[in-house]
Amino acid sequence: METTSRAAAPRRLPPEERERSILRGAVDLAGESGLEALTVRAVAAKVGVTPALVAHYRPVMESFVAEVFTEIVAAERDEVIASYDPDVDLRTNLLRLIETLLDDSRDDVAMVWVQSWALGARNEALGERVRVEMDLWHSALEDLIARAIAEDPMVRVDPGSSAWMLLAMVDGMSAHSLVHWAPRDRADLARRTLAAVLDAPAARTPTSIAESHR
Repeated sequence: METTSRAAAPRRLPPEERERSILRGAVDLAGESGLEALTVRAVAAKVGVTPALVAHYRPVMESFVAEVFTEIVAAERDEVIASYDPDVDLRTNLLRLIETLLDDSRDDVAMVWVQSWALGARNEALGERVRVEMDLWHSALEDLIARAIAEDPMVRVDPGSSAWMLLAMVDGMSAHSLVHWAPRDRADLARRTLAAVLDAPAARTPTSIAESHR
């Protein structure tokens, strides 16, 4: 007697698990191809569901792109800041942090950042998240530098302006590396930039840089 086999139907997931799978798939897709690759159809294909299901869970694509951006860059920030070693001097800590951010293995996150600045000009939800995440990065660096100053009176720099200069250097070099336009030795440039920042005298102004950009 012949028997026929029937392919098993896809397993139905609880709403919370399905929602997480769609977000994870979108994060993976953005890491592979950038934020510009995020469309309803592309995310559906990545996750293995119908576009209608993606649209059901994330009906506003602009907000979904902002959510994916936040997932990616917040995870990196938490990871990098958590690596700060309180038993090591500030210069060594900041150099390790910069070298980590400039590592070629992080070009996927650099691509997400670069595209977020461009797309955020038209996507207000994304633009708002970009501003928040940049503020969080600045605050985190400023706090690390201020903490080092409190522990070592010989460190005499302005935490706010130092954090801005370091972030500007990292952002610029990361963007340049995506089109293979960068110094041959990015680590050496990072060391020289860090020396220029940390060896500069503290500049106190009535209004902090963090406040004036708002």
